[in-house]
Amino acid sequence: MTWVEAIVLGLVQGLTEFLPVSSSGHLRITSELFFGRDAGASFTAVTQLGTEAAVLIYFAKDIWRITRTWVVGIWDKSVRSSLDYRMAWYVIVGTIPIGIFGFLFKDQIRTAGRNLWLVATTLIVFAFVLAFAEYWGRQTRSLENFRMRDGVVMGFAQAMALIPGVSRSGGTLTAGLLLNLTRETAARYSFLLAIPAVVLSGVFSLGDVFEPAAPGTAAPTVAMLVVATIIAFGVGYAAIAWLLRYVAHHTLYVFVLYRVALGTLVLALLMTGAISAT
Repeated sequence: MTWVEAIVLGLVQGLTEFLPVSSSGHLRITSELFFGRDAGASFTAVTQLGTEAAVLIYFAKDIWRITRTWVVGIWDKSVRSSLDYRMAWYVIVGTIPIGIFGFLFKDQIRTAGRNLWLVATTLIVFAFVLAFAEYWGRQTRSLENFRMRDGVVMGFAQAMALIPGVSRSGGTLTAGLLLNLTRETAARYSFLLAIPAVVLSGVFSLGDVFEPAAPGTAAPTVAMLVVATIIAFGVGYAAIAWLLRYVAHHTLYVFVLYRVALGTLVLALLMTGAISAT
């Protein structure tokens, strides 16, 4: 991997992690389109640590309050009815699906799941699912109305994002809208839900990313990975603030159009042989 490649991919990771457009899909497409090779699933998982660090800092007060309430609630029954205590359990339970599916299908995610035919198709298909949710969802439920069922459904939606092109934030936002949550409520829970899964995935992938590169992939140096992760953190922090403001006042249709356009472009490039699918 070159320094230019590491910097570009760090920027792409930071820009797309929290938007409903699939950061893993964008990293796969960018790698193939501009550098002619795949940076690999492990590189994606590790650089996501940067964007999750941005979540930890941006929501530090909320995370500390929720964690503290949960710990106190283990011993003190009087706080168990509070939203913070319940939210902690919603995040814990909602993380289980991606943990199970990630473990069971680890090899497929790192190989067949990165095929660009699949990435482009999922970009388009789930764009229409997102459009349907935006159109159909009544958006009448706030964070105070959040229930365990919502956490479980959005947890399974997050697990679908193990396939590049689906989008973790896109899947959870779609599920939230179909559950009649407001866009802002769905986005906030989505950010919190991502923390355990992404951090654990990144930590477990640290060893894999420095293994000898397979044909068609690019292995980074430690310095490159650190720089890419720091860039992803800085850009990701700005993206969080922007997205929360955006979803409070705008629909998600612009992301739908973007996903369809990008997926169609990738399919056209694959059909003409301009890029390789693997």
